[in-house]
Amino acid sequence: MKFSIIITLAVTSFLALPVIVADAPNIVIVITDDQGYGDLSCHGNPVVKTPHLDSLASESVRLEDYHVAPTCSPTRGALLTGHWTNRTGVWHTIMGRSMLRFNEVTIAQIFKDNGYNTGMFGKWHLGDNYPFRPEDRGFTEVLRHGGGGVGQTPDYWDNAYFDDTYFHNKVPTKTEGYCTDVYFDYAKKFIEASEVEGKPFLAYISTNAPHSPNHAPEESSAPYAHLGVAPANFFGMVANIDDNVGALREWLDERGLTDDTIFIFTTDNGTAGGRGTYDGGMRGAKGSEYDGGHRVPFFLHWPAGGFNKENKVETITAHVDVVPTLIDLAGIKAPADVTFDGVSIRPLIESIQRPHNWPDRILVTDSQRVKDPIKWRKSAVMTNEWRLVSNEGKKAGPTHELYAIKNDPKQQNNVIADHPEVAERLKNFYDAWWADISPSFGDPARIHIGNPAENPSRLTSHDWITTGSSPWNQKHIRDGVTKPSNLGFWYLTVEEAGDYEIELRRWPNEGNVANTPITAPISPGNSVPGGPAFRETPGKAVPAKSANIEIQSIRLSKDVPSGASNVTFDVTLEAGPAELYATFVGNQGEVTGAFFAYVKKK
Repeated sequence: MKFSIIITLAVTSFLALPVIVADAPNIVIVITDDQGYGDLSCHGNPVVKTPHLDSLASESVRLEDYHVAPTCSPTRGALLTGHWTNRTGVWHTIMGRSMLRFNEVTIAQIFKDNGYNTGMFGKWHLGDNYPFRPEDRGFTEVLRHGGGGVGQTPDYWDNAYFDDTYFHNKVPTKTEGYCTDVYFDYAKKFIEASEVEGKPFLAYISTNAPHSPNHAPEESSAPYAHLGVAPANFFGMVANIDDNVGALREWLDERGLTDDTIFIFTTDNGTAGGRGTYDGGMRGAKGSEYDGGHRVPFFLHWPAGGFNKENKVETITAHVDVVPTLIDLAGIKAPADVTFDGVSIRPLIESIQRPHNWPDRILVTDSQRVKDPIKWRKSAVMTNEWRLVSNEGKKAGPTHELYAIKNDPKQQNNVIADHPEVAERLKNFYDAWWADISPSFGDPARIHIGNPAENPSRLTSHDWITTGSSPWNQKHIRDGVTKPSNLGFWYLTVEEAGDYEIELRRWPNEGNVANTPITAPISPGNSVPGGPAFRETPGKAVPAKSANIEIQSIRLSKDVPSGASNVTFDVTLEAGPAELYATFVGNQGEVTGAFFAYVKKK
């Protein structure tokens, strides 16, 4: 049984100089957040209207048995590298487990080194610090929010979907308009600039919509108002995405770019907000090991390549196949020392029927969402005909269920007792798969400090290593989360020995809270259309008599001066790994983590 190996080369080492491939196609990838297979009218949804995506589907290769991870960061880690989610170090969405390992080579780096301009717009969710940011991983133009969604802890303070400040090529930049509209507008500017340069482009448009909190332009949510605030705004976000896809396709037509552009639409996991309306004929939703958690839409349109008519591919495929397939279609050079876990599915998408020599592949997906991966946790081992669905047991060992998926798409009839040989085959595959990828689990992704690419480094509690759940959105910061299970530390790498300054803050050094005292409450922020925004939560006062840090062998404590917005420590660090603990302690011993820390090499 053959598996891929972990790559070991540096991300810029496999091509000495960019080489532009003659007649290389442009590529647009649109990936949405928490929109499931059933959240499209072309897939039978009786409520939401998606005419532009329906039109795209009718003119595309459609992967009808395409699988991702059941949650967002893990899908992106696999989609952008061609490697299994857990191999990349991305098996959670928070707690330092959403950072894409430094040794992974992304699709952006591959295409950049083949002469492409590469741009990403919207949701990254694979690390907000060097060396994990998109601009560190091969993207030449970037506009992104922080964390996994607008208003999450790493995002610019008080963002709430409308008129936000996003990171444009690292610089916080005020924008006007609704988030999804802004991402598509910036993508058009990037495409225009690439045209002027005469270079092919890869535009990765990754929306945070329709992820909660549910905010949509009022004109988009109005047709669904009868459903209630949350579903109306969820479907409003979907409708707004649909409008943007339609407008972008029309814009590409006007510029004469459609024929030579591979246009992909897909999503990152099963539905979240649409689960009560329509299930797409599947069991489960976001986070589930059942098909509803990870079987999602995938449309590919490319007239010059012959992909401009509806062709439904029923053979099983997965996110790890995207990178090798696009390398194959574009005719570019693959990195010499990378072995992909996925394969090029070009033979499938060029055929009306499954090629006779196509193997009966076995694919794996799982939903870990824990500090360290657990064997069999919320996993699915999949073939064209079967699903072995499993979960780790507490005392009696893992539980396994087997479904004949073609006859039982809603996974209601567990037939494991009738087909023990099938279950055993899939279990054996999983055992070998786990043995192949698990040796890297103990090697955590570490934020690098002391590198000129990011100095100071802005650390946030989103990436704390914790035993519970890190404070991952700005509502948590406003609430002043103090439970012991919510406290944690950052994994760091000190790139260069020397003198460093570590500044601890309860409120970030930005926006209207930059000078707010550590112990001070703050007022609620303004509302936006839809449900409550994170910023509408009043900011509670927290007690803070002392500020404390631990890093390498250093332990320091300082009093918190009255009215101080920060406390700063000067330390001398050795090069190498480090863990940073940072807390505020009140008069009665109450402990609050320093939600923000700015680490600067002097």
